[in-house]
Amino acid sequence: MDYRNKTRVTEFILLGFQNEKEVEILLFSAFLLMYTTSLSGNTMIILLVCGDYRLHSPMYFFVANLSFLEVAITSTVVPKMLANTFSHTKAISFVGCLTQSIFYFLLGSTEFFILAVMSFDRYVAICNPLRYAIIMNRQTCIMLLLGSYMGAFLSMLAPSVLTAPLIFCGPNKIHHFFCDRAPMLQLACTDIALAELADFVSSAVLLLGSLLLTGVSYTYIVITILGMPSVQGRQKAFSTCVSHITVVTLYYGSSIFLYVRPKKGSATSINRFATVPNTLVTPMLNPFIYSLRNEKVKESLRDASRKYIGMLINLRPQK
Repeated sequence: MDYRNKTRVTEFILLGFQNEKEVEILLFSAFLLMYTTSLSGNTMIILLVCGDYRLHSPMYFFVANLSFLEVAITSTVVPKMLANTFSHTKAISFVGCLTQSIFYFLLGSTEFFILAVMSFDRYVAICNPLRYAIIMNRQTCIMLLLGSYMGAFLSMLAPSVLTAPLIFCGPNKIHHFFCDRAPMLQLACTDIALAELADFVSSAVLLLGSLLLTGVSYTYIVITILGMPSVQGRQKAFSTCVSHITVVTLYYGSSIFLYVRPKKGSATSINRFATVPNTLVTPMLNPFIYSLRNEKVKESLRDASRKYIGMLINLRPQK
């Protein structure tokens, strides 16, 4: 086909959930509440880790970076989604859509590398406790963090390079609340087979590869814990892993269903709702998972609250 005479798309229409106005307002309220809760909770985790010397350890260093990624991912997608609820056009520019898609998947890919790194951190802490401080030193933590971002960038490179030059000449309606790559590819006027293949391979390698690394780490952790003579020691060791296991389960559950499929654009209605856990629910729950189950974080939060209340009392005008 000759596409030279066709008009290229300059913007896309994000259809969202396409419900009645009353339902859209209800969804807007729920999503706004989850978004603000996620922002405040994850920001709190970052500030606590940065401000409390008791949390200056590799585990909390990675927890704070995970919280940063949560803030960045939700802020990449949710504000535009909320604005489109009351917008008549629901439009986003072609460049804006491509940029949103690239940042969403880049940050999301980094999260899976961070989760794998966190499982390695727990492996060293439980299986090699005497060498933990030597192995997980400051330089190692920074290199692992940079490696996570570099790994995410490399996993995104091929799909992004193959998607960017595609020709979009109409229709321009994306059946999603953000520029997810799968429904976006379905609108291309050119052959998308290679782009879909690259997307599938990169998603499979990223998700299943990082899950395999996490699984290997926890296999050694479980073997080590079962070999501990003390019941109290086993419970204490396992309790340090519960939060991370919970987050891993939440992340990988929906992500593997969404992205490790050769044809991802075939069930757009299911995809829209299946994406909500990764973009809103898990980022909102993450601070509660790490704070409510962790005594150090709860103690740090109590101390920070007391200092803040004391500061407010001292600022009150004296009679």
